[in-house]
Amino acid sequence: MKNIYFVILPKTHPLDSLGPAQLFLETKENGADINLYFVSSTMEDELESSLGLGFSKLMPYPEFTLGTEDIIVIPGIEFSLLKDSNFKKENEGFYTWLNEQYNSGATLVSICTGAFLLGDAGLLKGKQATTHWKTFDEFEKKFPETELLKNRLFVENERIYTSAGMLSGIDLCLYLVEKEYGVKFAVEVAKEVVMYFRRGESDPQLSIFLQYRNHLETRIHETQDFISKNLAQSFTIEDLADEVYMSARNLTRLFKKTTGITIGDYHTKLRVEQAIKLLAEAYTMEYTAEQCGLKSTTQLRSLLKKFQDIIPTDIDKLN
Repeated sequence: MKNIYFVILPKTHPLDSLGPAQLFLETKENGADINLYFVSSTMEDELESSLGLGFSKLMPYPEFTLGTEDIIVIPGIEFSLLKDSNFKKENEGFYTWLNEQYNSGATLVSICTGAFLLGDAGLLKGKQATTHWKTFDEFEKKFPETELLKNRLFVENERIYTSAGMLSGIDLCLYLVEKEYGVKFAVEVAKEVVMYFRRGESDPQLSIFLQYRNHLETRIHETQDFISKNLAQSFTIEDLADEVYMSARNLTRLFKKTTGITIGDYHTKLRVEQAIKLLAEAYTMEYTAEQCGLKSTTQLRSLLKKFQDIIPTDIDKLN
């Protein structure tokens, strides 16, 4: 990851570009060797956003030739343009450029309805993608050769990433930071912008657990919320099933299918994350073990040693 190019199109939704841009700026200020560029999809250096605010000092896209360490961020734009056949014709040069950069090894990231722009460029044929839920029907009609995943916050395939909305787009960009620089670095960036991957009132989840919340299955989110809010308590699979009005067998099967891990493994990972948080705040081992629902500090130490590669401290020196 060396250069991040934020494409600005006519009627761009500002936060689709500025949200990820701020995240990557914090990444740079935390020590990452990256450069940020704002690129016009036209030959104009000024374009009006969907809010009427202007983007200026843009650099025309033909000036850039990208490589394997570069990322292009493509925002959502005013939806009326995406349904306008003339708009697609007017942007054929830009779409050709996108294909050339992708074929040269660049990574493409679309935010919200930016997936339509990738589709118009022919980059999603035979691939999976997601986009904003309000545009599902239109997307399926327009791009029948693309498998639309409706139950995902973002989709990754072959250096092309699509996201469901502006906020999930920021989560996606933080995920890319984690892939490039590691969990610990991504956690620090998340702290700088005061965000967690799954933003909830009582959710202690940090970056390592992003993949387990990358879904839209309400009953599983409710189960995950219950576990995270009750780490200090003892409960069974049957208790969780009662909370979401399912049988224990069906919940166990749906949880694994939706998240990719078992309920027990998810519970364990949340305990580790909570322990790291409490110990970093100088709480004692005894208190931390209690708040994580563990019976002793010995059990806590044993648990932390299993995850030593993600813990930003020396376990043997903990109080």
